[in-house]
Amino acid sequence: MSTPDLPLLLGRLEQGDTQAADALLPLVYGELRQLAAARMAQESAEHTLQPTALVHEAWLRLGGDRQPAWKNRAHFFAAAAEAMRRILIDRARRRLAQRRGGRAEHLPIDDVAVAAAADETHVLAVNEALEKLALVDPRKAELVKLRYFAGLTLPEVAAALEISPPTAQRWWAYARAWLSVELRECGK
Repeated sequence: MSTPDLPLLLGRLEQGDTQAADALLPLVYGELRQLAAARMAQESAEHTLQPTALVHEAWLRLGGDRQPAWKNRAHFFAAAAEAMRRILIDRARRRLAQRRGGRAEHLPIDDVAVAAAADETHVLAVNEALEKLALVDPRKAELVKLRYFAGLTLPEVAAALEISPPTAQRWWAYARAWLSVELRECGK
């Protein structure tokens, strides 16, 4: 099944076709694995989570073989990005609790790289600031999740959020500035 078949498959899921979930993973697995691999390639040597494990854990959090009715490709990948974000945040919290007694230090969000490339403290600081941004502007927070935690490019984020690329660029600039100020005020 090719990527153009994804809307058809999502429609089958919405209608309750139980075999559609079995067909969904092979269709999107390569793309999810590629995103995860790119993020994990910059991870520190002590990091033990592999891209395949991240994809599999995200798949299970999305529902595994019992996938919900996805509206479209953007809906699915936004949910996948959120699942990966939560996995990275949970792992960062566990590792900090073990290494530093759970006390997270705030770090600035300079030229934003993907979450997997940052240490646990940075991931947690960005996540905390992102939660605050979501209260102010949920759409811009969603853009940051897709960009920072899923590693999507701005054109991919624009498509996922169904906004124009220039709008995505403006929202990204705003969100980066907002998060930078928030991180500076919270710690460093």
